[in-house]
Amino acid sequence: MWRDRAQWVVRGVGPPTVPIGLPGHDDEVTQRHARMVIDLALRIGEAMLSTGASAADVVTNVLRVMTSYDIRQAHIDITFTSIEVSINRGVDEDPLTVMRVVSVRSPDYSRLQRVQDLVSRIVEPDGLEDRMLVQEARQELGKVLAQPHPYRRWVVTAGFALLAAAVTALFGAQPGMWLVAAISATVVDRVTRALARFGVAAFFNQAIGAAIPTTIAVLLSWAMDQGINVAGVQSPSLVVISGIIVLLAGLTVVGAAEDALDGYYVTAGARGLEVLILTAGIATGISVVLAIAGAFEVPMEVVPTVRVDGSAVTNTFAAVLVGIGFAMSTYTGFRGIVVAAAAAGTGWVAYELMALLGFGNAMTVGVAAAVVGAFGYAAHRTFRVPELAITTAGIVSLLPGLAVYRALFWMMEDSAGLVSTAMVEGFRAVSIALGLAAGVSIGGFAARHAFGLDRAAVRARRRARGSFS
Repeated sequence: MWRDRAQWVVRGVGPPTVPIGLPGHDDEVTQRHARMVIDLALRIGEAMLSTGASAADVVTNVLRVMTSYDIRQAHIDITFTSIEVSINRGVDEDPLTVMRVVSVRSPDYSRLQRVQDLVSRIVEPDGLEDRMLVQEARQELGKVLAQPHPYRRWVVTAGFALLAAAVTALFGAQPGMWLVAAISATVVDRVTRALARFGVAAFFNQAIGAAIPTTIAVLLSWAMDQGINVAGVQSPSLVVISGIIVLLAGLTVVGAAEDALDGYYVTAGARGLEVLILTAGIATGISVVLAIAGAFEVPMEVVPTVRVDGSAVTNTFAAVLVGIGFAMSTYTGFRGIVVAAAAAGTGWVAYELMALLGFGNAMTVGVAAAVVGAFGYAAHRTFRVPELAITTAGIVSLLPGLAVYRALFWMMEDSAGLVSTAMVEGFRAVSIALGLAAGVSIGGFAARHAFGLDRAAVRARRRARGSFS
């Protein structure tokens, strides 16, 4: 009796907190139907990964599509370059596992939004008669992916030019510097695009892209040293800073952080490594040009007074232009451009408010990024615009271009004191980047739970919960 009572005190009475591999939940579907659904879901997932979506968003949409076609026990695995779907059809039928390789990765937010709209039409039809058959959905996906961009390629180049000019405006530059920065960004876009077509590796492409504005800045510094005054040009370093931010804007810092926080560590690690390599390419391009300038004794310096300057109103307007420029450069539709401008303005207002309270730079940009992250998901749910386009456009003006340039410039100086200063600036740039990425992810996380997650979204983000029993 006492032994039974003692066992009753410690014996578990409930089911395991995390059920693992419970039998009896396999999908009993025909092989033809399963193959058609898997092929459709894989093509949707591939299109979303190729156009910039996060791993969790891809898994969520793939699960939604498969569930709408009566396949509820699919297993999806994503790496940086592939997506795999597997289903078990019971003990009497063979399981199916199919993988597709993602060979192209380029931000294209108008196409991403079209794919998401198609998923919504598949999952949430207006009525039973409007329910889309699998073959119809495959044909619609082909039409969506074959649609032209919302505007021509020169508009994308104009977006990069606007982004660069607005960045220099944030630092209090005169209109002459706006024009120089815009011309520099235009040349960078055209040159890097041509190099990509020739198959030049992304690292060298970034290095050449960073070398172009640095060369322009060196030439301007040489002209000023020779007594040749260029109208409206006071600090050639701003050309380099704007070029750095233009190149950093295309990196997947936010996507890497979001994948890590959602539990997709393989994808996050690959994206993070890509960001590191491409940032090293930027550093290499700038360092080579600065070293050549130093060898020829061309005067080039970082002006200590270079900082975000101007009133809160003018800076907010400049940040809005930065957001518009980025949205244009990623083929975001007109409605998305308008929302991106609002996100950029909202993020900068939050940054100004936090700066007034006297918080550190990393904390300030982190809170501003959290506001942008929440805004981005709310806009996605309300206005049906791509979330990643909105959040990234909202934080581009906060990227640590000045800190990166100062770190690289002082690293090239032959002085122990300046090298230590360069390390401080380098750590500052890293802390700002981490603050931005974490802030956007936390803000998006809070917004998702405020709006509510469906079953597919819960499954897609379940792996981020950690180990518990």
